[in-house]
Amino acid sequence: MEEAKLDSKSKSIPNENLRFGERALSAGGAAFISAVIVNPLDVVKTRLQAQAAGVPYQGSCRLGCFDSNSTLVHDLRSSSSPGMCRITGSASVCSDHQYKGTLDVFCKIIRQEGFSRLWRGTNASLALAVPTVGIYMPCYDYFRNRMEGFTTEKSPTLTPYVPLVAGIIARSLACISCYPVELAKTRMQAFKGTQRDVKLPGVWKTLVDVINPVKGSSNGQNYRMLWTGLGAQLARDVPFSAICWSILEHTRRSIFSFIGEEPRAGSIIGANFTAGFVAGGVAAAVTCPLDVAKTRRQIEKNRDRAMTMTTRQTMAEIWRDGGMRGMFSGAGARVGRAGPSVAIVVSFYEVVKYGLHNFHQQ
Repeated sequence: MEEAKLDSKSKSIPNENLRFGERALSAGGAAFISAVIVNPLDVVKTRLQAQAAGVPYQGSCRLGCFDSNSTLVHDLRSSSSPGMCRITGSASVCSDHQYKGTLDVFCKIIRQEGFSRLWRGTNASLALAVPTVGIYMPCYDYFRNRMEGFTTEKSPTLTPYVPLVAGIIARSLACISCYPVELAKTRMQAFKGTQRDVKLPGVWKTLVDVINPVKGSSNGQNYRMLWTGLGAQLARDVPFSAICWSILEHTRRSIFSFIGEEPRAGSIIGANFTAGFVAGGVAAAVTCPLDVAKTRRQIEKNRDRAMTMTTRQTMAEIWRDGGMRGMFSGAGARVGRAGPSVAIVVSFYEVVKYGLHNFHQQ
């Protein structure tokens, strides 16, 4: 009886009579708003992770690793022996260009590069978020509704796991279809500009630069560079979606059950925003080490390393070089970004669906 009541509450947000295009439009609008609002935190998170990966600092300041015999290894990523990594160069220059935390990144980007650089990669974020979420959310709805109908009739004990499976499938489809733009976005955000007034490369130029530096190989091999790090991306997004949707569905159903009335626009926004904020934050915190590995794979400019490194090897390298702190580089910015982002996307998507449903009824 209680299961039936819970199920009826989960169905109370209207899904019927909505075409895939309408769902995609709702999700695309939600993604647009979210990408613009949270992009600065995405830039901050990527800068912190790139710094931990050994991306060179401006001027004479760079990250160097010393082996047990105090011999300098030319950069962090080529160090194969255990030792100590520290900033080398002028102390004043290094202090000015080394990030010490989330707020420090904000302050230094604004002071050194200009306020607008906090929205670096927004065009890539929009080019990525709109089609990705436009695929992701409608596909999640479709798979969840289909699988819930099947499990409710055939095997009710499996119904609680439906959001987990639906989230994994939908996110994998969206991730694979739009991955090169994700690669461009990460690279655009990771590398700082040296001058305020110089226009930095856009999405297309960034992707061309990924391919063109590769010499002496066939075009097919060159274009494979556009998918370097896809395994790391899936390794992050699949568990993120599984955790996020499992928490989100349970939380919003509990909220609707507590409210105990037919959902209206206000309650739909409130329940979905709250559930999305909690679910996004928890999922982002748990999967942060995988996000660090994804960033390191995507900003790798050495062709041989980019093509041969695996996610497992990358995570072992991160642990060796930075330990637990390295595994959670940029965690504060990532959690601060993911919570509001999921909350905005899910609440906007559901309330637009609600409005479209009422429009069809009228």
